[in-house]
Amino acid sequence: MAKTLDVYLHSEPVGYLIQDHGGQMIFQYAESWLERVGASPLSQSLPLRKERFSRNECRGYFGGILPEESKREIIARNLGISARNDYAMLEQIGGECAGAVTFVPTGEPLPESEYRYRTLSSKELAAVLRELPRRPLLAGDAGIRLSLAGAQDKVAVRVDGDEISLPLGGAPSTHILKPGVERFEGVVANEALCMRLAAAIGIPTAKVETRSVEGMHYLLVERYDRIYRADPGRESVLDRLHQEDFCQAMGIVSERKYQKEGGPSLKQCFALLREVSSTPVIDLSRLLDAVIFNYLVGNNDAHGKNFSLLYRGIATDDMQVSLSPLYDIVSTVYYPEISRTMAMKLGGEYSSEKVMPRNFEQFAEEAGLAKPMVRRRVIEVVEEILSALPAMEPVDGTTEAISRLIGARCDLAKRLLRG
Repeated sequence: MAKTLDVYLHSEPVGYLIQDHGGQMIFQYAESWLERVGASPLSQSLPLRKERFSRNECRGYFGGILPEESKREIIARNLGISARNDYAMLEQIGGECAGAVTFVPTGEPLPESEYRYRTLSSKELAAVLRELPRRPLLAGDAGIRLSLAGAQDKVAVRVDGDEISLPLGGAPSTHILKPGVERFEGVVANEALCMRLAAAIGIPTAKVETRSVEGMHYLLVERYDRIYRADPGRESVLDRLHQEDFCQAMGIVSERKYQKEGGPSLKQCFALLREVSSTPVIDLSRLLDAVIFNYLVGNNDAHGKNFSLLYRGIATDDMQVSLSPLYDIVSTVYYPEISRTMAMKLGGEYSSEKVMPRNFEQFAEEAGLAKPMVRRRVIEVVEEILSALPAMEPVDGTTEAISRLIGARCDLAKRLLRG
């Protein structure tokens, strides 16, 4: 039997996600949305049109909203659905998603804006952290309906001072909570260090904070796709900004996020920004800094889902598209068990240890950038990192070792490029 989900962007119905009689997922824009002045597409990969989008055409975007790998498998088992059924999973957990999209079964109303939250005591928060490996995203818990992409344990929460709450019924969250990973020692401190270091040298980066409960460390990442909006006569209201990652924007499914497997290349990423950004000069410069920074800190996992487009003014004549702040930056080279292969080639080279000046020149050519400017910018970022590192006070032996590792990588890059 065919089933349908109403797809909302903010509070506006934009289309329908359909599971047909054969179990295939189809997307169709609502006629009312297509006729609306200032209507914008849900994704760069889903241009406005009357014709339906087939599963192959729309799965890159819709499947990209969902968790990946083992987390997806566990969620499917917990919910009693097939792990490969994107429609069924969005039906179950597509309430609070990345960006401003929400999925509601046809015939049901959009959740009221009087959002509800469940405040967690320290004991309850600790229980949530212990439960996440067995129940990713807390899928199946009463009232919780949220989805986050990625393969790591995480959960969307609302943070108000020291108070942490779980959003209920599709209420918006303010932060992503990411607990430590047992097999990767100090990964919380690692990510916090890399994110703060990027911000310290002027790269727009999601704000982070480390906390602990009952001896378990976790990272709070402030959501850049959530803002407080002034509402006359009332307290400010938590609102959503729409966003999509580069894989979604290019219609590439999550399981192919690595370039070796058909995922985006740096050349494609720069071309995407050049085509859709409202301020391409600024955003291309920011993306260049992100590529250089990831190389220098040894973040080999910077794939197409770790870069996103952020949309402001959806459905207006003044919609702005920009590169989102950076997120998910970890010095993966610190862990010997993680692959040394970079997610995207840098000037024809997959190994960051083998990158030479000629690779940056090739990268510049592929990205449509001036070679002398790229070479100069690498050296500038090296110097900025080396100047900022001493102020990044190590919290433990892990962060001290990672700081030394980053410093050594910067020294090597400086010698290579000035040699």
